[in-house]
Amino acid sequence: MPDLYIGLMSGTSLDGADGVLADFSDGKLKVIAAFSEAFSDSFRAELLALNSPAGNELHRAAMVGNELAKVYAKVANALKVKASGPVTAIGAHGQTVRHQPQKDTGYTIQLNNPALLVELTGIDVVADFRSRDVAAGGQGAPLVPAFHQAMFGGADSTVAVMNVGGISNISVLPPSGSTTPVIGFDCGPGNALMDAWCQQHTGKPFDEGGAWAASGKVVKGLLESLLSEPYLQLPPPKSTGRDLFSMHWLASKLAAYSSERPEDIQNALTEFTARACIAAVSEYAKDSAELLVCGGGAFNTHLMHRLQAGLPAMRVSSSESRGLPPLQVEAAAFAWLARQAIHREPGNLASVTGAAGPRILGAIYPA
Repeated sequence: MPDLYIGLMSGTSLDGADGVLADFSDGKLKVIAAFSEAFSDSFRAELLALNSPAGNELHRAAMVGNELAKVYAKVANALKVKASGPVTAIGAHGQTVRHQPQKDTGYTIQLNNPALLVELTGIDVVADFRSRDVAAGGQGAPLVPAFHQAMFGGADSTVAVMNVGGISNISVLPPSGSTTPVIGFDCGPGNALMDAWCQQHTGKPFDEGGAWAASGKVVKGLLESLLSEPYLQLPPPKSTGRDLFSMHWLASKLAAYSSERPEDIQNALTEFTARACIAAVSEYAKDSAELLVCGGGAFNTHLMHRLQAGLPAMRVSSSESRGLPPLQVEAAAFAWLARQAIHREPGNLASVTGAAGPRILGAIYPA
């Protein structure tokens, strides 16, 4: 019998919702189908606006949650028709608009309306995955390293996985049977600043293949200023988001560089993302022979070249080389996390998030 789950993810890139239909019947995840739905420009703009304090936030957030549930439902229903049997549950991450996981006073907010998603799909929904980990003293993120371990962990060697979405995060997976714990953390910005700058100056939502960045030259003083951000020096566990790496943050860095060409700024932003990732790999995954890259950043050819140049002893490759396309990894992770919740199995790794211990993640909304 098939063991089917749907995973849904809309990340900090704010480009749309990705979904996969996954079958776990043979003990391992197999993607049966994938579907994506892009966000409209107006919806994306509202999501971005809600990352910062503004008027009438409660009403606007509720409306966005409803709209997101409708987008999620479109993706889930497109996948449901591909299923060879009943889908047990949907794992729906929601859209992060605040992430402040400080111990004792921490919180995290992912906009969503899981109850509406149940109504629109007729399938159990698991949502709000981060809150339990934060309540247990953890960062609530990243949550994907546990899935990365299940999907990509190697028997004889350390494996490093770098997800480059809006924010970049790393998972360092020791060999099977090792007493060394899995570690993972947010390295810094991924595509968020690059995409925003590209949109502002070219009207395009992202720098396809990194070609615009590659046409410029790095602004050394700006790069040094970007790399001086204290977050980069913090030890793990740690997590971040648009709360820190926003256009407001970037504007403060750009004040002294108003005369620079936009493509040179784009080059510096791409190099900033690459350097933050390279530093994390060099310090915490130096024993790995390979860096698997997933998320939208895996399609940025210039960024991938910069990662390879900065990690000459490693093979830098897309997660496609391990059978899972880059844009399916995070959605697949939430199918896996939903299954963990349904089976009352932990979904976090305390060594990654800093939580008091393993916890079952997510709230279940029954159909």
